[in-house]
Amino acid sequence: MKRKDYISWDEYFMGVANLSALRSKDDTSQVGACIVNHKNHIVGIGYNGLPIGCSDDDFPWEREGSFLETKYAYVVHAEANAILNSNVDLDGSRIYVTLFPCNECAKLIIQSGIKEVIFLSDKYRDSEIFVASRKLFDKAGIKLRKLENYKVKVSNNERTK
Repeated sequence: MKRKDYISWDEYFMGVANLSALRSKDDTSQVGACIVNHKNHIVGIGYNGLPIGCSDDDFPWEREGSFLETKYAYVVHAEANAILNSNVDLDGSRIYVTLFPCNECAKLIIQSGIKEVIFLSDKYRDSEIFVASRKLFDKAGIKLRKLENYKVKVSNNERTK
C-alpha cells in the first residue's frame, strides 16, 4: 500500500527554496527561490548573496548605516539569482520564494515570463517596495499565493552510519 503522508509539489519546491536559503551568508535574512516549469521540473534556484567573483568577506552584511556600508548595495536577491541561474525559457513558469519579492525582483519576475509567485513570508507587506511589487504583479496579471500550513517534513526512514 502506498503511503499517504507524502509532501505536495508545493511543499517539495518550497523545501528546495528553503534549502537554497541556507546557502546565504546573510546573518539576518536568508532567502531562497526555486523556479519550476509547467512539467514540475526545477529550472532555476537561487539565494541572496554576492555576485560571482565577489568575496563574502570583502563586503558588508550590515542592515543599517550609509548605503555603501550596508549589504543593500551589493547583494543579489534570491529571485534574481534563480532567474540568472536558469538557462531555459521561463515563460509560464512559477517561482517559490521564502520571502515575498521586492519591487526590483517583481520587475525581473514579470520580464522573465513567470506567471505565479508562491511565497512563505510576507513580513514587510506594508513597506513601499512591497506595495509596489503587488501593484506591478497585479497589473501584469501575475498570480500570487501564500503557502499556508507549510512545515518542513523529515523522512521516517532511519539513517545508518
